[in-house]
Amino acid sequence: MRVSAEGISFGFDPGFGLLDGFAVEDRGKTVAPLHRAPWVGTGEALPPGAAPHLAKLGGDFFCAPFAGSEEGSPLHGWPANWLWEVVANGGGVLRAVLGRTVMGATLVKELSVTDGHPFVYQRHVFVGGSGRVSVANHASISVRNGALIRTSPKSHWETPRTPQESDPARGRSALRYPARAADPRAFPGLAGPVDLTRYPWNPRHEDFAIGLAERGRALGWTAVTRPAEGDLYLSLRDARALPMTMLWHSDGGRDYAPWSGRHLGCLGVEEGAAEHMLGLSSGGDLSGPGALALRPDGLAEVRHVIGAIAWPSGEPVASVTLEDGSAVVEGEGGTVRRVPVRAGFAG
Repeated sequence: MRVSAEGISFGFDPGFGLLDGFAVEDRGKTVAPLHRAPWVGTGEALPPGAAPHLAKLGGDFFCAPFAGSEEGSPLHGWPANWLWEVVANGGGVLRAVLGRTVMGATLVKELSVTDGHPFVYQRHVFVGGSGRVSVANHASISVRNGALIRTSPKSHWETPRTPQESDPARGRSALRYPARAADPRAFPGLAGPVDLTRYPWNPRHEDFAIGLAERGRALGWTAVTRPAEGDLYLSLRDARALPMTMLWHSDGGRDYAPWSGRHLGCLGVEEGAAEHMLGLSSGGDLSGPGALALRPDGLAEVRHVIGAIAWPSGEPVASVTLEDGSAVVEGEGGTVRRVPVRAGFAG
């Protein structure tokens, strides 16, 4: 099913709560930045034990817990691996309810678009439940032709305790684990410093790096410039609620099924609160919570915004600010775009 407003549309697959087919019409150009794994839609069977969401890997989906399991769930939790019931779809708004609880909570998804806005506004509301659960949106960006990555200010970058792939018979990671650096352009790699602000930076690897939001920042943003396509992917959120930007570099670094060395040119932009992913820091080093606290008698909410615009200059982004109902995007070469955004939704 599709949801649309003037100049923007996306598809929704209730099988795993997947937002896919996201496209923005901007300045005579169709901008469609989301990735899809090469086995999706082919009918290829997954290996035994694989998480169900891998069958449709790509687009954007919600994880709770992020990169983990609770109550017997597969990787990334039930929100990414179970059926959602659509309860409303009209007027640019889709609402759906997950078919099973997460730590006792009912989970409600709301995805909405607005005429003339190049953004999808996402809310995930936990009704009841108890305990703490790591959360993140999991957007996969297609960067087969390269990309330039910029983010809102970070206190530092680090890797998890263990690499994505440690067995050379199965795959390769190229960063050091755990490691830490203030400058993402000089992150410790196995063969020397690595520039995490560019894609690709290494042939055939699988890696994961985490940026911790600088304290005192309200608006968190990630901007992925695709120079060859002449466009830009944007992610916006309140950094005080989701203090971690996690970048998954997946470029042919896994040799086992279903990856089989063919999953190329994918950049995961995963904004969340998932302290268990930290390799050297602790939750106390974050500028916000390390997980979402559920409320047995109330609501807990996660908000996140994804967007896309034409960006023919191909510049990396220097800043994103919110002003008078607009997101102001400024490039390092001086290009400025002002696009409408819902005031107060993120940051």
